Amino acid sequence: MSTRLLIIEDDPALREMLSLHFEDQGLTVASAANCHQGREQLRQFEPDLVLLDQQLPDGLGIALLPELLSARPEAQVLMMTGQHDLELAIEAIKLGAADFIHKPIQTEALQQAVDKALARRQAKTAPCPAPQLPKRDLIGRSAAMLEVSKRIALAAGSDANVLIHGESGTGKEIVARLIHQYGDRSGPFVALNCAAIVDTLLESELFGHEKGAFTGADRRKPGKFELADGGTLFLDEIAELALPLQAKLLRTLQERVIERVGGTETLPVDVRIIAASHRDLFAEVEAGRFREDLAYRLKVIEIELPPLRERLEDIPLLAQSLLDRIAVSHKACPPPLSAEVIARLQQHDWPGNVRELENTLTQALLQARDGPILPEHIQFSGSHHARPAPAGDAEVLRSLEEVEAEHIQRVLDHTGGHKGHSCEILGISRPALDRKIAKYGLRLNK
Repeated sequence: MSTRLLIIEDDPALREMLSLHFEDQGLTVASAANCHQGREQLRQFEPDLVLLDQQLPDGLGIALLPELLSARPEAQVLMMTGQHDLELAIEAIKLGAADFIHKPIQTEALQQAVDKALARRQAKTAPCPAPQLPKRDLIGRSAAMLEVSKRIALAAGSDANVLIHGESGTGKEIVARLIHQYGDRSGPFVALNCAAIVDTLLESELFGHEKGAFTGADRRKPGKFELADGGTLFLDEIAELALPLQAKLLRTLQERVIERVGGTETLPVDVRIIAASHRDLFAEVEAGRFREDLAYRLKVIEIELPPLRERLEDIPLLAQSLLDRIAVSHKACPPPLSAEVIARLQQHDWPGNVRELENTLTQALLQARDGPILPEHIQFSGSHHARPAPAGDAEVLRSLEEVEAEHIQRVLDHTGGHKGHSCEILGISRPALDRKIAKYGLRLNK
């Protein structure tokens, strides 16, 4: 059965032109010259798609829009108007219009809008599985992520402190939760972002405070250590801790006791620490911003999360998993991602890593509006754009490893072989730098 299109337009010439155009496309077309005729056709014709003019002899199209969608919820309605009115366009979309077409009608633009609307309708009427919120997990089959999985298993089988390195948005908290989930500790998982709280309040957040300890402390408050007793305390962005707090944290790790701010009583605590940072702690040690003894206390087991740009082969599986989760939270049916969309995602360098990918897919799902996600729905923000296609003579092109080795050597030469300064420039951890020096056989001095 062919798609049924209803055109509600008072201009007879435009109405006839649109009818002929879409009949040639294989659609079954009916038309109406005003709101009254439109209502009659709606009952008799039961359209799949409606082209609705805004200015009609007996009323406004936008006033008819809710009635159309109430009678035919699965229909796609495209508003047409000669007005360039932003408020009208926003109101039409909020009321459920699939698109907003400006006059004079451009046939190619209209055809594209109709094709997208019909694709949305097909996706909307397709059976959607019962929504289930996918659990947050480690997604990826690349060699780098398989190594991360092994390190998580090692950490889960131990009660040792763990230090997680990784750029912002790589999923450090997910890794910490997995270690706790598969570990033996029966207590709670408690998380604290050290960069999100001002220094004056961070001590109280960690260790709690007594009533009257400072202005506004009108009652005793337990800190994160007490709340995590018997379980795991995840300290994100640990490098942001001020030196005095580092000393107090070190004492807690050594003695397994805490003192609340404003108190004198020592309280025993049994807490496993998982710390994370996008900075190299040992570069921070060399810069005098982090205690070396604390750094060693934290990194009994070390896990390094690769940036997304270094595991682009994981994007198909990762993007679909993220999209399934996003769709559930927006009460939508998750559309499958086409090869063209995946190819576009794999062209980007993802400076914001998995978090940026999730935001990009959320925007794309909202733009698709119950239809398939198209390549044009994938929009990248910031100054980082799609990777350029290779250009130039093939003989001068080099492998990524050759370029990386040359760049790291240049940085090492610039710093005189100082690993801490080199890590800061390269934006990688000390263990990562050591592995690359060994891998490429690099020299530390000029």
